[in-house]
Amino acid sequence: MGDKINDIKKMVREGYGKVARQGISCCSSGGCCSSSHAAQDISKTVGYSDEEMSAVPDGSNLGLGCGNPVAIASLKEGDIVLDLGSGAGFDAFLASKKVGPTGRVIGVDMTEEMLERARANALKGNYKNVEFRKGEIEELPVESGSVDVIISNCVINLSPEKDKVFKEAFRVLKPGGRLMVSDLVLVRGLPDAVKKSVEAYVGCLAGAEMKGTYLQFIEQAGFCDIRVISQDSYPVDVLITDPSVNEADGSVVSIKVHAVKL
Repeated sequence: MGDKINDIKKMVREGYGKVARQGISCCSSGGCCSSSHAAQDISKTVGYSDEEMSAVPDGSNLGLGCGNPVAIASLKEGDIVLDLGSGAGFDAFLASKKVGPTGRVIGVDMTEEMLERARANALKGNYKNVEFRKGEIEELPVESGSVDVIISNCVINLSPEKDKVFKEAFRVLKPGGRLMVSDLVLVRGLPDAVKKSVEAYVGCLAGAEMKGTYLQFIEQAGFCDIRVISQDSYPVDVLITDPSVNEADGSVVSIKVHAVKL
């Protein structure tokens, strides 16, 4: 089991490293999108405004999201925010503006190329309240009880150990802290051909969990007041170019989930 988990993480790391190096988000390079869409078009589709997209440095929006967690996170001045799988920094930079100079945003990503791009973007945009740390979301390089809000955008589905991700999220949140994530889940099982596709895994599809199981992991981690804020169908052809994906049409939805650590 350990070897399989390590293989998946390596595959994801390599796929997203390629996305970061090329600065594009087409699925043949390992991202949650379609090569026929520009990053801004995809971001607009999943809920980002023109104002949000123009407020961040060029190169921080790679069109890899499936929803906008910042839009629902109700961030306040002074909040300490943790972004799981922060990529090139898009959501972290949007969060930075909401928490202001008295707040702080920590982005965690396991892909060195993404971290390099994010740090360069932070310098370019002069973001003094944002930092990016290398680490895995199953073992966060963050102190226990130190974070007010956790956000994540289409990343947890990539983890082969989602239960550990939510346990770690619970650990690092302060009492009263909030989890506000956008992610892809399944409402029905995937065909075997799609499950076995490397492209489908790196493209955020084969790693997606059944919706009920996903929410159960959050509950088992200790969270309360677990609510699905919204649920939208998600076109699978936007995820990967593999022809077998058509068999999975109607299986995938994008959800925004809220939960609280009491």
